[in-house]
Amino acid sequence: MTGRLARLASRTLARILDPTIVLSFDRTGYRLHSASFDPEALSVDLNGKVCLVTGANSGIGFATSSALADRGATVRLLCRSHERGEDAARQIRRATGSRRVHADLLDVSSLPAVRRFADDFPGGRVDVLVHCAGVLPDRRQETPDGIELTLATNVVGPFLLTELLLPRLRTAGEARVVLISSGGMYTQRLSVEDWRWKARPFDGVVAYAQTKRMQVVLAELWAERHRADGIAFNAMHPGWADTAAVRTSLPRFWKTMRPLLRTPEEGADTVVWLAASQAAAGRSGLFWFDRQPRPTHLHPWTREAAGERERLLDLCSRLTR
Repeated sequence: MTGRLARLASRTLARILDPTIVLSFDRTGYRLHSASFDPEALSVDLNGKVCLVTGANSGIGFATSSALADRGATVRLLCRSHERGEDAARQIRRATGSRRVHADLLDVSSLPAVRRFADDFPGGRVDVLVHCAGVLPDRRQETPDGIELTLATNVVGPFLLTELLLPRLRTAGEARVVLISSGGMYTQRLSVEDWRWKARPFDGVVAYAQTKRMQVVLAELWAERHRADGIAFNAMHPGWADTAAVRTSLPRFWKTMRPLLRTPEEGADTVVWLAASQAAAGRSGLFWFDRQPRPTHLHPWTREAAGERERLLDLCSRLTR
């Protein structure tokens, strides 16, 4: 079978198995989907490109940073732990031979820290911004800014960082912003009601999935607002990957599904493809999974009410003033 026929067969089989979720989101799904990937899509030279990756010291963020550095980019690992960030940077420099890998201290849940980072960031341009940092706490926590921790880390901090870096992204010419969402967002409808989690018992899994839905909507809104700026905004979900975050936040799921989980590198593949490939150039405002745009709703009851998207934007703007 020729490569073209093999890719066609893979896509046909994927359309049959993807609705099962398990055989799509897991390692089986990645192997099936990747059979249709263009093998040359990531044969790119990123020399001269400046890439920022939050949550880069482990898991998908680390795998993304390694792949970008291996292709010649200057990569800045934005991590909330100085020690873990520096250790991750050393590992990537050693593995890739690149000297253009740096660790920066940044806790995206802290709005003052985000502002300081944006003010002090060296250089003029940012070509790629990847929002990988995320939390799934098992109890309600508030940041010093008075924002529930899941919302602060997964939505409000990334919103502020992106807004502050917009001038640098415009300077790059064809910059790309990638938000790493989750397939869990399919279970939730966009809502900013009770964003403080004070009118209902806190549920970490629901809070996480709601913020991941918000990330998808923000990517769409940014794409609409900045279409003329040459910046591509996309969200994606990595499937079910074996990362430290999954092990600690969802231990039962991890223990049950461990043999079927994707590697961090498999989970990061579409992030790197969106950040680096020519095939992704000019594509904006979409939700991606395994290098293909996917629907943002699987159920009619998750569609947001009129005006809810603007309410999300208003909330983020108000919290970051």
